[in-house]
Amino acid sequence: MCNKVFSEVQSLRRHLLTHTKEKPYACKMCIKTFYQHGDLKRHYLTHTKEKPYVCETCSKIFSLRGDLKRHLLTHTKEKPYICEMCCKAFSQQRSLRKHLLTHTKEKPYTCEMCSKAFSRLGSLRRHLLTHTNEKPHACEMCSKAFYQNGDLKKHLLTHTKEKPYICEICNKAFSQQPSLIRHLLTHTKERPYACEMCCKAFSQQESLKRHLLTHTKEKPYACEMCKKAFTEQGHLRKHLLTHTKEKPYGCEMCGKSFSALGDFKRHLLTHTKEKPYSCELCNRAFVQQVNLRNHLLTHSKEKPHACEICCKTFSMQGSLRRHLLTHTKQKPYACNMCSKTFTSQWDLRRHLRSHTKEKPYACDTCYKAFSRRGNLKQHLLTHTNEKPYVCEMCSKAFSQKGDLRIHLLTHTKEKPHECEICSEAFSTRRNLKRHTLKHTEEKPYACQMCSEAFSLERKLNRHLLKHTKKKPYACEICCKAFSSRVYLNRHILTHTKQKPHVCQVCSKAFSLQRNLMRHFLTHTEEKPYVCEICSKAFSQLQILKIHLVTHTKEKPFACKMCCKAFSQRGGLKRHLLTHTKEKPYACDMCSKAFSQMGDLKIHLRSHTNEKPYVCEICSKAFSMQKILKDHLMTHTKEKPYACEMCSQAFSRKGSLKRHLLTHTKEKPYICEMCCKAFSQQGALKKHLMTHTEKPYVFEIYSDI
Repeated sequence: MCNKVFSEVQSLRRHLLTHTKEKPYACKMCIKTFYQHGDLKRHYLTHTKEKPYVCETCSKIFSLRGDLKRHLLTHTKEKPYICEMCCKAFSQQRSLRKHLLTHTKEKPYTCEMCSKAFSRLGSLRRHLLTHTNEKPHACEMCSKAFYQNGDLKKHLLTHTKEKPYICEICNKAFSQQPSLIRHLLTHTKERPYACEMCCKAFSQQESLKRHLLTHTKEKPYACEMCKKAFTEQGHLRKHLLTHTKEKPYGCEMCGKSFSALGDFKRHLLTHTKEKPYSCELCNRAFVQQVNLRNHLLTHSKEKPHACEICCKTFSMQGSLRRHLLTHTKQKPYACNMCSKTFTSQWDLRRHLRSHTKEKPYACDTCYKAFSRRGNLKQHLLTHTNEKPYVCEMCSKAFSQKGDLRIHLLTHTKEKPHECEICSEAFSTRRNLKRHTLKHTEEKPYACQMCSEAFSLERKLNRHLLKHTKKKPYACEICCKAFSSRVYLNRHILTHTKQKPHVCQVCSKAFSLQRNLMRHFLTHTEEKPYVCEICSKAFSQLQILKIHLVTHTKEKPFACKMCCKAFSQRGGLKRHLLTHTKEKPYACDMCSKAFSQMGDLKIHLRSHTNEKPYVCEICSKAFSMQKILKDHLMTHTKEKPYACEMCSQAFSRKGSLKRHLLTHTKEKPYICEMCCKAFSQQGALKKHLMTHTEKPYVFEIYSDI
């Protein structure tokens, strides 16, 4: 019949029954028939529930000796069956047989109804049940039925809550072995399922199958009414209900009706608050299975939905759909009140609340109301101080998912949001929106007190505090008050001395993240901000802005006391301290006070003898960067500061300023006691000694 050869007559006889389809051994309890007597014996144990074979290591019991033998291999870790093609080892012979089919690609078992081919007989049998819709394996607890016995076993664990599969690396327990296998991949980072078309790899075979449909564009499930095709059978079922308009599932609690049983069950959970779908990786629970699937992608980092225009990938199909609208610029949802258009219906609904002033989401703790559910969720975290979103790279925790996403970009350096006018890229959409206002010069937020307009709402809010003089954020340690929470947070770090932001290159720590970012550029020597006038490059945008003033000679910040003008606000602030004589920064070691924090930092080095700035030519160290710069001139002999009147050149800017006074005969430093004037501050200091004491005493010692 098939020319297959056997070593034993008994094996041939058993094989012949597969051709004749004869099953001579029938079960007296359920009329099920079998090819072999041994199969019938094993089947009887399913009725008697007898499990005579006990594992001596873990006391687990089995109905069949073969099952016990296979189980024992899990303790010994023995894998005696080796593939001759790729040397992969297996604990069971049948596992090796299954594996060999991956090399041969052979599919000898064909379905007579739809011609679909399978590599294993068991797979064909399971497939046949999809045609007959027969579900022979029923749960005795809830009457739910399944095609396969394995599925029933998995389902029973939802009743017993048993988790027999334990990860040896982190001791996490799972109810199913495939879940444990998937979990192990999070430790090994292994992705064994690779796409042959684009080489993209996946941790799960099911994910690979879904991904392959993006290449083949195959949609095997077609609607007979409108010929619309779908990639998954479940999607087709949902679609069919759009034709019938039937809603057979009604809620007894609120009277709402649904067309699909799944939607009805999900709705019931809103009344019971039950979340039956739990993530086995982080124990987070969800109302819907689809939400759990989407959540699992955050662990696997898998993004199976790709944009055909720009190749950007997404973890959810809905996200891909929304992204496609950015290419088409289509905004099909229009507001009836102001004609503003939106890409999604959800965005339109949110926008309508800005007209109706509706705030349906209220906090149960303080009764504050919000127009969006997301805003309420964020607000609730202010009561609990919970930070559920943790960065896997640096363990930093965040209260909002959006903040975590923005933070992750600091690791990847990715800037996906690009300005269409000047091509400048940004890490967040919010930063891009702020940037575009520079091009449009639009300032939609106007102050009602002084008519000053602002491009951002938060800038207007900060400005309003100038009128009210309100400082609602007070420090609990020293009672100092601030106009914004950001300023308060910065101030608190001065008390705690906490520096949570550490440089990975030199381990230097900073209290603020922006200071760390600025510092990091000293290692990379990256200068992304270039002056368009003289092509000079800078590491920080703020330094570029300061530099631009040197070209315009503009000094917009004027002192109200003496009319002196400055190009920078910081310069004005420092100058004002010369009038108030205020020195808020005091040294803890010698009580000496300074008007600027920078001066205090430099002074502290006189106590610590710290000299962080080292000359690369002669290894001499300095406490200040500007002293190092001056020192470098002694090596290069460079004198970049030239006098325009006599062409004399100087290595330092200060030296040039002093020299210019010899031409102008200007003497800006005046003695308050005798009105004598000097061209240099040092000369004035020396002169003041003539009025006061004479600290240098010359003593003559003579022998008496």
